[in-house]
Amino acid sequence: MANKIRVVVLYGGRSGEHEVSLKSAASVLRHLDRARFEVIPVSIDKTGRWQWNDLARIDPAQAALPILPDAPEMRLARGADGRGVLVPISESATGPIEIDVVFPVMHGPLCEDGTVQGLLELAEVAYVGSGVLASAVSMDKDVAKRLAEFAGVPVAPYRVLTRKAFAADRAASLAGAVEGLSLPVFVKPCNMGSSVGIHKVKTWDALGPALDDAFRYDVKVLVEQGIDAREIEVAVLDGDTLFASVASELNPNAHHEFYSYEAKYLDPDGARVDLPARLDPAQMERVRALAVQVFAALECSDLARVDFFLDRQSGEFCFNEINTLPGFTSISMYPKMMEASGVPYGELLTRLVHRALDRYQQRHALERGYSS
Repeated sequence: MANKIRVVVLYGGRSGEHEVSLKSAASVLRHLDRARFEVIPVSIDKTGRWQWNDLARIDPAQAALPILPDAPEMRLARGADGRGVLVPISESATGPIEIDVVFPVMHGPLCEDGTVQGLLELAEVAYVGSGVLASAVSMDKDVAKRLAEFAGVPVAPYRVLTRKAFAADRAASLAGAVEGLSLPVFVKPCNMGSSVGIHKVKTWDALGPALDDAFRYDVKVLVEQGIDAREIEVAVLDGDTLFASVASELNPNAHHEFYSYEAKYLDPDGARVDLPARLDPAQMERVRALAVQVFAALECSDLARVDFFLDRQSGEFCFNEINTLPGFTSISMYPKMMEASGVPYGELLTRLVHRALDRYQQRHALERGYSS
């Protein structure tokens, strides 16, 4: 097939979820349709260097993509014809590579929080995923909850602490954090994913140390009411209309008190997944509708995984968080839920690439407010 679409699979990144990204990107690389797409692996290492990795040197069967130590360093630029280009920094590197679309397969801060998206907007490059606004507000658990609640979606009670206030008056911050809440509570960095820095606090004496650890990852932290709940997830796919997958349910094993980083990525038996979730028809319809409602309220694009708690006592759903660049590993729930809903992995990737190109063309056709 002539004129294949050139897709940059962008992976790595300067976040605590760097290793997760390497696994997600390996799955994406394996499943992208090579009859339609020319794949260009580009990594961002932990120091922030962008490198072009030779596809011929990457084993397609490996579980995680490598960042080749001798890979030439590149920068992203806008070419003379308006197309995005990868430009070599070192003289020994290959010449400029024209690209059509970037598929960011990265998680966490400086990856899916609007920062990379802003760079891609400045370079006028099409990219998969939500734009700057939705990426930023979705990454911030506090702001996402506020917007969801404003849209009429229930959320569990929570308090917000800042590192500045916590350092200035630890006692007052701790008192404010527990006001109106009862044990157990969950401590969560506002702008992290993959359960990094999250603690289940079962005694008030443990709250201070949990906050100390959470503040290692963010300057704003949530203290959220723990509820006796089931963990329900829904995948949302953008298109002519918003499509919500069947929901799945996560049941962490007894030795994991919640769906922690270890349960997600390090322990192959960390949780039992029910796909579809064991919900009655009315509950399934309700949570799928709520997922679409959250996706629209936060002005997301292309894809997102929306996570909920189902209160065992009240039977009500509460919005937990949204992930605008969810994991794409072999065991990640977003592609699994889509596959269970009739959208196989390869077709899902193809849809996302074409959706990104369509969205780029629509935005590119807008008047800029100035004449060139």
